[in-house]
Amino acid sequence: DVESSSLERCTTAPSSGVMMKTQPLVSSTPSARTAAAAASPSPGRVAPQQTEEDEVDYDSDESTTLGLLEFSLLYEQETHALHCCIVKAKGLKPMDSNGLADPYVKLHLLPGASKSNKLRTKTLKHTLNPVWNETLVYHGITDEEMTRKSLRLAVSDEDKFGHNEFIGETRVALKKLKFNQKKNFSVCLERVVQVRTKSSEERGRVQVSLHYDSRQGRLVVGVVRCAHLAAMDSNGYSDPFVKVCLKPDMGKKAKNKTQTKKKTLNPEYNEEFSYEIKHGELAKKTLDISVWDYDMGKSNDFIGGCQLGIQAKGECLKHWYECLKNKDKKIERWHVLLNDDPAKFED
Repeated sequence: DVESSSLERCTTAPSSGVMMKTQPLVSSTPSARTAAAAASPSPGRVAPQQTEEDEVDYDSDESTTLGLLEFSLLYEQETHALHCCIVKAKGLKPMDSNGLADPYVKLHLLPGASKSNKLRTKTLKHTLNPVWNETLVYHGITDEEMTRKSLRLAVSDEDKFGHNEFIGETRVALKKLKFNQKKNFSVCLERVVQVRTKSSEERGRVQVSLHYDSRQGRLVVGVVRCAHLAAMDSNGYSDPFVKVCLKPDMGKKAKNKTQTKKKTLNPEYNEEFSYEIKHGELAKKTLDISVWDYDMGKSNDFIGGCQLGIQAKGECLKHWYECLKNKDKKIERWHVLLNDDPAKFED
């Protein structure tokens, strides 16, 4: 129920230009919420220190009210899906000559913003009080990512003839969410300038299963599907296929690849590949998983990859370790695809 959601009030300190956030207020009526949003911060309240995840610059503009955004978030732990329901906005800043705007909301997962993890609502024309009631879903979000990632929700005005204009944004640290419980938000939009940090760009996700069959002495690798892949073609899609390679010293049998799926950023494969190998040898091996965009007559474009093995980190290491520890058990995990070092995954 949006009416009982916590309202995070955003006001500007004129002397410092730093955005101040008061403690969340619980409001039970629309009028109470409006009054809370209009109230000024109490004297003597000190702006909170910036943390690493909030490393942003704030644009001080006391005279501008950017509007209020209502949305809900739900993380389903079993399916590793983050459901973002964009409900509505109220009192948006007019952006067009007719005193209205053509607003839409764009979502980004931070850090690691890239085209592959941006989702957006439809555009609503000629309104400062848009009602979307639109649910956007991120697939393949791990529990570990929920502890360190933030969701950025940015409202912009679509302009047919020029550059789309930014209205305002808000950010939510995903660690605030309780798993499998919907949380409602009603927050003031802020003008925030993103600080760019150098990091590997996320290019989507891949769902992989590992299973060591002790009877046959085989490692079975399943490529289930990919989600939110980066678009590599001019039509806004890719023609993706997945390559799987167990190395080193596995010879020609080490390399396998899936079928190519046409014009999609969310392909489903459900293909399995097996490698004859002693269980004791697995600790010395690395499993390369890379996703490529097929180009007829040209070299294929590298979308992104990940490496599983004892030398890996995070989810990739955890998945490999669980496979070694649990013989004859099929273990499925999502992995982030990065494009930091294409040379590791030569086509």
